[in-house]
Amino acid sequence: MYGISYWFLPAFSGCVWLGTLLGMLGGWVANGSPIYPWMDQGQTIAFISHVGASYWGKPLFIAGSATAQVAFVLSFISERWLRHKGRLTHNYTTAEKALSICASIFALIGACGLILLTIFDTRRYPPVHEAMLAVFIAGYIISAIFICAEYQRLGIFFREYRILRASFWIKLTFIIVEIALAIAFGVTQYKSQYNPAAVIEWIIALMYIFYTWSFIIDFLPATRTKHKDHRFPPVRAADDEMAMNTQHQGSMTNGPVYSSGGHYGDTESHGSQQPMQHGERAGPSQNF
Repeated sequence: MYGISYWFLPAFSGCVWLGTLLGMLGGWVANGSPIYPWMDQGQTIAFISHVGASYWGKPLFIAGSATAQVAFVLSFISERWLRHKGRLTHNYTTAEKALSICASIFALIGACGLILLTIFDTRRYPPVHEAMLAVFIAGYIISAIFICAEYQRLGIFFREYRILRASFWIKLTFIIVEIALAIAFGVTQYKSQYNPAAVIEWIIALMYIFYTWSFIIDFLPATRTKHKDHRFPPVRAADDEMAMNTQHQGSMTNGPVYSSGGHYGDTESHGSQQPMQHGERAGPSQNF
């Protein structure tokens, strides 16, 4: 239905991470669910990091994590570039640009945390490993908050594009669920309930896959905007402010109104981002 495009980056990243997790879990079960010497006393369910510290699990853990993270960070960079080029809806103000850049920076920090925790395994470098785990979780949760805020603002100014609202709610759900799971993981570890903590860790890792795949819908409009004639026209907050001021002046003087304020004149659908009418763009909503 769609040609290979930028949506392939998050799709590929999620599939690689899923394959890595299934390979590690399947290998551990196939080997008889061994209890490694570096597991805690009384623990029978291995953490991902415990499997990743084994002689066969570490190469898979490093290769899979590095590949998935590079592809996912490229997704953030591509999203920023596509908005700049009009392949996706433009940012309305500099605030959205700043949020997007912050999201990319913290995603990079989170990616570095994950790659480093696979290198500094829990068997040989437990303090460094735990620190990098915290960097990974915190980095991506903060990144998700920033990108969620960006999409919330875009949804206010471009509420005719329902795909922005859908993406916002998906990412917000991820933030809420992951924070709740992270808290549960910390509490169970603090209480030395290692088996429940291990199960929660595997669930957190699997939930991360769905967050990665949520970026696929963000890139779908770019499949229809390869040609310059089909791209989103730039819209600035200053243009709309000028149009509103002109409208106000015309109303005060009962004279004609001439405005070059921001509007959409392209009625062609961009994925599921469909303008409401020819030459008309919905005003900002306060109830997104």
